[in-house]
Amino acid sequence: FQASFWLFAFGLGVIGVGGAFVQQFRFAAADNAPPQFKARAISFVLAGGIVTAILGPQIVIYTGDLLAPVMFAGSFASILVLAAIGAIILSFLHTSRRTSSAAEAAASDARPLVEIATQPRFVAALFCAVGSYALMSFVMTGAPLAMVGCGLSTDDATLGISWHVMAMFGPSFFTGSLIHRFGAERIVAIGLVLLIACAVVALSGLALWQFWTALILLGLGWNFGFIGATAMVAASYHPSEKGKVQGFHDFVLFGSVAFASLMSGAVYNAWGWTMLNWIVFPVVVLCFLALGTLKLPGLRRAN
Repeated sequence: FQASFWLFAFGLGVIGVGGAFVQQFRFAAADNAPPQFKARAISFVLAGGIVTAILGPQIVIYTGDLLAPVMFAGSFASILVLAAIGAIILSFLHTSRRTSSAAEAAASDARPLVEIATQPRFVAALFCAVGSYALMSFVMTGAPLAMVGCGLSTDDATLGISWHVMAMFGPSFFTGSLIHRFGAERIVAIGLVLLIACAVVALSGLALWQFWTALILLGLGWNFGFIGATAMVAASYHPSEKGKVQGFHDFVLFGSVAFASLMSGAVYNAWGWTMLNWIVFPVVVLCFLALGTLKLPGLRRAN
């Protein structure tokens, strides 16, 4: 209503800060779950993205002109209602007194952040989380531009992103169980293979089915890679260390994701859709090397 760009940017910044807190929910679920259920707890929290994929666009459609003539003001106002509902739900969430007491008792044993962050397992997990999430953001941001640039309609691009989001969060209902059964490292490796498959399909042609298939594979690869890496991170620290470790992890992760998203448009504008997908290969190779170091005899004992 103020027609101020900087006020609008400030508002988006506030939403971003709120999003940073929301991203901690997956760790909160893991920290308060039994060891054998940690991966599934993370997976179930991220499965909420299915609701987002369905509900989010519908809210925009029905509230876009609610406060006309200022378009989409109603959509931003709906955040008030959604946040209030979320706050009410969270008010019923309480960590057990036993867990809190144990964490306080172990606070004196907390290791320095440098020591934790240089553990081979943590380094590999962070590398894979950054790689899978940044690549997902990098390719996903450029995909609609490429689809429209190749003559496809904006509706085709929108539907492609919808399929992508469903692929991102749909497997979350069973990803945790797969991690519990086969191990986080194997699931991360499968996710990286799916990201390679995404790039291969995207480079094979510019038909609608190739764009959509690549986006679906991209979503699946992100799901396995990111949830598996998050489970590895959650197993790398003690309860008394969780605050600083989770904060450091997400600062590096989402800083890298923001940079990848920003660079996607620049790379697409300079070199096109093909180069976007070629970049997937070296990043995935580096992630595989990080995972591979965990198999070295000396590092396996250290973990």
